[in-house]
Formats: sequence, C-alpha cells, structure tokens
Amino acid sequence: MQVYLAVIFAYGVLALNITEEKATCPLGYFPCGNLTMCLPQLMHCNGIDDCGNQADEENCGDNNGWPHLFDKYFGMPSYNTGTKSNVCLLGAVPELCQCRDLELDCDSTQLQDIPVVAMNVTMMSLQRNHLWRLRANIFFKYQSLQKLYLQHNKIQDVSPDAFRGLYNLTRLYLSYNKISILMPGVFQDLHKLEWLILENNNIHQISSMTFSGLNSLVLLVLLNNSLTKLDDICREMPRLNWLDLEGNLIETIGNVSFCSCSMLTVLVLQRNRISHIHEQAFSVLRKLGELDLSNNRLVTIPPNLFVLLGDLLQLNISYNTIVELQVDHFDKLHKLKSLSIEGIEIGNIQRRMFEPLKYLTHIYFKKFQYCGYAPHVRSCKPNTDGISSFEDLLANIVLRVFVWVVSATTCFGNIFVICMRSYIRSENKLHAMCIISLCCADGLMGIYLFMIGAYDLKFRGEYNRHAQAWMDSSQCQVIGSLAMLSTEVSVLLLTYLTLEKYICIVYPFQYLTPGWRRTVTILLGIWVFGFIVAFLPLACKGLFRNFYGTNGVCFPLHSEQPETLWAHVYSIVIFLGLNLVAFLIIVLSYASMFYNIQRTGTQTTKYSNHIKKEVTIAKRFFSIVITDSLCWIPIFILKILSLLQVEIPGTISSWVVIFILPINSALNPILYTLTTRPFKETIMQVWANYRQKRPLLSGHPAHHPSLTWQEMWPLQENSHGLTPGHPLEMTSALAKLTPVENANEEYNGTAACTQQQQKQHTVLSVRSQKQTPNMLTNNHTHTQTNELI
Repeated sequence: MQVYLAVIFAYGVLALNITEEKATCPLGYFPCGNLTMCLPQLMHCNGIDDCGNQADEENCGDNNGWPHLFDKYFGMPSYNTGTKSNVCLLGAVPELCQCRDLELDCDSTQLQDIPVVAMNVTMMSLQRNHLWRLRANIFFKYQSLQKLYLQHNKIQDVSPDAFRGLYNLTRLYLSYNKISILMPGVFQDLHKLEWLILENNNIHQISSMTFSGLNSLVLLVLLNNSLTKLDDICREMPRLNWLDLEGNLIETIGNVSFCSCSMLTVLVLQRNRISHIHEQAFSVLRKLGELDLSNNRLVTIPPNLFVLLGDLLQLNISYNTIVELQVDHFDKLHKLKSLSIEGIEIGNIQRRMFEPLKYLTHIYFKKFQYCGYAPHVRSCKPNTDGISSFEDLLANIVLRVFVWVVSATTCFGNIFVICMRSYIRSENKLHAMCIISLCCADGLMGIYLFMIGAYDLKFRGEYNRHAQAWMDSSQCQVIGSLAMLSTEVSVLLLTYLTLEKYICIVYPFQYLTPGWRRTVTILLGIWVFGFIVAFLPLACKGLFRNFYGTNGVCFPLHSEQPETLWAHVYSIVIFLGLNLVAFLIIVLSYASMFYNIQRTGTQTTKYSNHIKKEVTIAKRFFSIVITDSLCWIPIFILKILSLLQVEIPGTISSWVVIFILPINSALNPILYTLTTRPFKETIMQVWANYRQKRPLLSGHPAHHPSLTWQEMWPLQENSHGLTPGHPLEMTSALAKLTPVENANEEYNGTAACTQQQQKQHTVLSVRSQKQTPNMLTNNHTHTQTNELI
C-alpha cells in the first residue's frame, strides 16, 4: 500500500512539473489558463475567445487591490425593500424629513441642530444641512443607531463626548466638514464601528488615543486633510484593514508609524509630501495587498523597503522624483500583479528588474519604450508612443503605407537623376557632380525608410517581444546614423548650391568659379562633416548612451527628454543650431536673388517678357523655399516646444519622422533636375530619337544625337575673364539644350557608325563702347537665371 501511494505521489509530482513546464510561455506570449496553449499578447482582451475557455478575456481591467470597491463603500445608503417596511415606525418626525421603517432621512432640510426623534431609530442621514457643532451626549439616547451620515455640513467643533452611547454604530460619515482637531477618546464608545470616513476636513493633529475604543474598525479614511505626522496610528485599531491617508501633508514615515497595523491590507499615502521612508516602516505589514506611494517627493527608495511585503498585489510609486531604481527592488514581490512607475525616468532600467514578477499582469511606465523591458506582462501602458505600439513597430496603418510610398519615391527619383546625369554630358560638370552628390545623400533617406518598413514587417504582431533588443541593436544605430547623415549632408549641400548661385547672380563680375579641385574639396568636406555628426554618438557611447535608440524608428528627434545632457545639447545644436542657420541662409539667399533678377530684368527685355519670366522664376523660388519650410519648420517648432518642456504627442513625432522629414529628399530630384527646362528638353529629345525607326527597318541612316546639357551655372570657360570697364567679347551658352545631330557618312549592317560631334553656341558679342557695366550685369544675370526656369 505504501509503495502504491509513493508511486501515485511521484506520478503526481511528475505530472505537475510537466504541466508547469508546458504552461511556461515564451516572451510576448501568455498561457490560456490551465491549458498548455500560449497565445501572443495582442490576443489578450480583444473581445474574442481565442483560448476557448475565456482565459484570454480575463483580467482585462486592472482590478488588483481594492480601488474598484470605493463606490460600494462610499455610496449613498440603500434601502432593502424586501425586508423593510414603507411605514414610518418613528412616530413624529421633523417637517421636510422622510421616514421609512426605523430610518430617518433629513438631507438638505436646512437643519441647524440634531433632530429629536424616537430612540429606536437605526439610521439617521443629516447630509447637506447647516450643522456646525456636535455637542456632548447629543446622540446618547439613540443607542440603537447603526448608521450616521453627517457629510456636507459645516461642523467645526466636535465635543469629546459627542458620540457617547452609540454602542451599536457601525458606519460614521463625517466627510466634507470643517473639523480641525479630534480629541482623544472622542470615539471611545464606538466599539462596533467598522467604517469611519473623515475625508475632506482640515484635521491637522491626531494621536493614537484619538481612535481609542475602535476595536472593530476596518476602514479609516482621512483623505484630503492636513496631517503632518503619524505615530503608531493603529495602536487602538487592531482590526484596521484599510487606511487611506491621501492628500495630507505628511513628510516622513518612521519605523513606528505603522508598527501596530499588522492586519492592514490597503495603505494609501498618495499626494503627500513624503521625502523619506524608514527602511523598516512596512516591516509588520505582512498582509498588505495594496500600497500607494504615488505623487510624493521620494528621491530614493530604501533597498529593503519591500522585502517583507510578500503578499502585495498592487504597488504604485508613480510621479515621484526617484532618480534610480535598484535592480532587486521588486525581487521579493512574488505575488505582485500590478506595478505603476509612471512619470519616472529609469536611467538604469533593465529586464532583470521585472523578471522575478512572474504574476505581473499590468505595468505602467512613463515611456512606451520601457515596455520592452517587461515583455512577459500582459498589459503595458502607455501602449504606444505614437510611432510604435505594443504589437507593431509602426502603430498606424497610414504610417505603414506611407513609409513604403515615400521610400520608393525617394529611391527611384534620386537613382533616376544619378543615372541621367551620368548619361547626359553637361558643360558644367562640377555642378552636375554637386547634384549627383545631393542625390546620393537623399537616397540614403530612402534606404533608411526602406529598412524601417522591412523591420516593421518582421516584427508585425509581436513588436514588444523585440522592442528593447531592436532599439539597443547595432542595426538600429546604423540605420539612425544613415538618416542623420542623409539629413545633414543634404542640408549642407543645398546651402552650398544656394550660396554659389546667389553669388553668381548677385555679384556676377566678382565671382570666381571654383575649379575642380576646390569643388571636390568642398564636397568631401561636407561628407566628412556629415559622417562626424552622424557617427559621433556611436563613437562616444559613454556620453550619448543610446542616442539613436530612443524610439522604434531610430531617429534622434528627441521630442521628449533625452537620456543624457550631452544627447540633449547635441540634438539642440544640430537641429536648432546648424540646420536652422542653413535654412535661414537658403531662404534669405533666394529672396535676394529674386529681388536682383526683378531689378535688372526691367532694363534689358521687353516688359511683357520680363513679367512672364519673373512669374516663372518666382514660382520656382517659391517651390524651393516652401519645401524647405515644410520640412524644417515643424522640426524647429518641436525642438523649441521640447525646450519649453511642453508635452508633445507621439503621433506628431511619428508624422514628422516618416512623412515631413523626407520631403526634401523626395522632392530635391524634382526641384533641382526633373522640372528644369534643360532636363525636360533633354528627355524630349531622347524620346524623339528613340521613336525614330531603326536603320534595319527604315533603310535610312540613324541619327545619333550628341547631347550637351548647357546649364546656366557659373561657366568655367568664360566667367574668369569678365571685368567691368574693359572691352570684351563674351561667348555665353544660353540655358537651353542644343542637340547636334551628326549624320553618318557610311552605313553597313554590321559595322558601327562613325559620328562627328559639333557644338552649336549662340554668340553674344559685347563691345565696351556700346555697353555699360550695368548692361553687362543685366545680360549675365539673365543668362544665369535661364536655368532656374
């Protein structure tokens, strides 16, 4: 028999171990009750019985602790019509009062004193009257009284003997009065009192003897009073179960404050001024189920403060000035189900902090990014930062579509321009080199968006499992660096191109065209500077920490408080320093160029032609400036608001990163190449020649045009010799594409054709005796502006 029992016992233990092993779910999943199936966290509380036993629809609300019972405890007195008579059994009652059975209701009847009724009254409700004083023995003859409601009066003075003789009283409500002090022994006859509600008074002093006689008290509410200290508050209340001290002026919790509160299960210390808690303050609270320390002034939490709170179900330490949490602060809270640490920057946060909390179902952080450190918790708030959500890297379906649209547009547009610029020969090869460099920088933004879209697909439905690992990963750091590199190089190149064009148009005869070496040096300098700006945070991890990993899209916009002061300052210098200065230079330069063109244009052409050209140039200038403004002004505003510590919704940041920031990268190819007249004429010429019949089909020699793109940028060949006041002849290429067709001398079916290229130039002879320097300036300015059209 003993062997049989041993076998049964061993089998039971083995089965239990197997069940526990099967019930263990990977990170980001939860078990279906006592079943062995695990489901992703996104299926928790989705309104569908995915488990089959409703286990995934349990614990949808945070009902841990007792907060959900407040309405029940503080609700108006209810009448049980099944057991109570509708007939008044109290005899005569004051006018305007209502009587039912043995209960008296005199609410809002303008009473200034306690009414006189039959001695057998069991409930007396005197709310919203004008009572201002409770005299000695005022209730002595009502020894059958069980419930007394005195809320919303003007009671200031309570005699130490006011409640004498109320041996059967179980509920006493004194809320919303003006009581400032309660003398010792005032409740000494209330041996059966279970609830004492004193909220919203002005009580500033109590002692342990104040509550003498309250041997049966279970609930004590001192919410919104003016208490400053606690000295063994539970000494005369051995059965006290719920103590609410929210909204007082308590500054210190000593080791004796709760030394007699061994039965306490709920302790609320929210909204006080607590800055220090003794390490042994909660050592006797072995049965405590809920502890609320939120909205205080705690800077540090003693290492062993929670060690003996093994039965704690709900802990709230939110909105304190805590600067650091120890890794093992929560190790002993094995039964904890709800943890709130909202409003706290946890600089040393790590998974190890929350791993011992196996039963944790709800956790509340300041930042959504922290949720990645507690992937085993069913519910984490906030469940999104506007960019990512608990399930997806990109929370919004619109963002998930736009990231691919903008990525494709940016990549295709810039690659197309790079290929076309390489195919078409330009008279100003240095300018073409600058445009290709700009396209390369903008193309990096397209690659960045493509990678974000790809990782969004990879993490779809289970992002929280990978969130923290992703933001800390080298892939995120590199992708963020590419986005920063693209942004800064593009800004600097646009500034350089704008300044070059500005000097060329406004000061045409004082401008020296940069040579090949100088241009290459400037471009290399811009790229090197961009690399330094982008990769410096990676090289100095100790100063910048996780500079790029503050959000799921790895872009260091830092609309919230960044991790370190260095990161904060660096972000401000880049976005409100360098980029703002560059933006202002671009806007002011184009404004000056337009003014100069307008001023000189009226002196050289017919007025109607001048007006038409001005409108065209104005439209192009407006397009360039408005796209820069749409891209950068929202970012400048975000940074300024963050400096002013204005809370910025995460959805705004997400749209800035995914849609607004890449505007320049997507539109630069259009503005600087695809919509210019020389490029359009080139495409039209290429298309016209493509449509010509091939020699094998037509029997005629093919025309192979030699295309020379003459851009009205500083002309290398001609600009260096221009000096006002000297005779000269200037040969200038107009801003138009002049295709030169060279006919083949001979043709056979297999041999290649010999081509001879010939450039056509429009010669403008300018003689000094017929032209003034001002006219030269006008001609040169119009020559330079043709490309802008």
